[in-house]
Parts: sequence; structure tokens; C-alpha cells
Amino acid sequence: MQGHDVRVLQGYLTVAGYPTSIDGDFGATTKSNVMKFETAHQLTVDGVMTYAQTRVLRQLVATALAGGAVTKATIDAGGTATAPTGAPPAVQAMVAAANQIIAKPYIYAGGHGRWNDNGYDCSGAVSFALHGAGMLASPEDSTELESYGAPGPGKWVTIYANAGHTWIVIAGIAFDTAHYGSTTPGGTGPRWLSDPTGNLADGGNYVVRHPSAL
Repeated sequence: MQGHDVRVLQGYLTVAGYPTSIDGDFGATTKSNVMKFETAHQLTVDGVMTYAQTRVLRQLVATALAGGAVTKATIDAGGTATAPTGAPPAVQAMVAAANQIIAKPYIYAGGHGRWNDNGYDCSGAVSFALHGAGMLASPEDSTELESYGAPGPGKWVTIYANAGHTWIVIAGIAFDTAHYGSTTPGGTGPRWLSDPTGNLADGGNYVVRHPSAL
């Protein structure tokens, strides 16, 4: 089974606490996570999502996202970010992943040949953050990210992408390699920015996307 409905399911599972790569393919990992969800909620454990089970999963997602990202993530003096209290596990995982690479320099195509690289470009950095939450199986360039997930901004996560650049907004702050405004620490690589849309100042036309259910 493949397609949009599978991607939505994978997004719901991730938000509910069962990190699943959002690739649209109902493979072994997705089935395994469905079974974990079924077991945890005393449902029939067969890896098949019924209408009733989908309602239970949606309720879990609604609870996790209740109120949206009311409080922004914070950026400390050293440049790392802290997710707001009550953020979904997937959001916390993205922030933690992004924090791992803020000291790395900008390297064109960095993060595309391997996850743990010496440096990252814009799409490599965005991909790394998504991968940290189990929401991307392999790195995508900025053009590919134009079709990632669902259209429009998300409650917790929004991706801006065009053929030349991309960045991600997580819990109200931007994670980017381009710096329109001051950043801490300085440098050329991926950094947190308090202004989520400051980089729109480059004048580019961006496609706005978000992970399903976030």
C-alpha cells in the first residue's frame, strides 16, 4: 500500500509517539508501529488500521497538538534551542537533532551523502532535523522538499522551499543556513533564528509545506 493516506497515517503515528518515516510506503516499519499502537491501546493487534482505530489515533494526535505551539521554542546564549513544554515528541526530537549540528560549517551538498557529515547545506540541515524525528528516511534537496508532507504551514513545523533554498520553522523559530539578522553563534552553517520568516527578505518565492499532523 502506498500513497497520500499512508503518509498521513505515518505522520499521525509520529506525533502520537511512534516515530515513522513519512515516505508513503506501508512497509514493515510502518506496520510494526501500527502494531505497537494497537498493543498500547488494547486494540486488535494485526497491523491493519480500521476506522475505529483511526479515530483513536486521531484523538491521540489532537491531544498532542492541543493548543498548538502557543509558546515558542527558546534560543540560549550558546545557540542551542529548547522546545516548549508540552511540545509533541516529534517536535522535541527535531529540536534535539538540529542542536547537534549548529556548530558545523556550511558545505554545499553537505548532509546528502551521509547523515553525520562535516558540514551541511540548507536542505541537508532541514533533512537532518526531520530525520531526527523519524520523519525522513533519506536526505532531500530543496526542490524535493517543495513536495514534502502536506501543503501550507503547520501548527508546530513549517518548511519553506524553492529550487535555490530551504529552511524549517520548528515551534516558532527558524533553523537555517542563511542569516538575515543576527545569529548566535555566528558562522556559515545551520543556526537557529528567532524570526521564523526573516529569510523571506531574500525575495524568493517559496513553497510552504509541513509534516502531516504537525
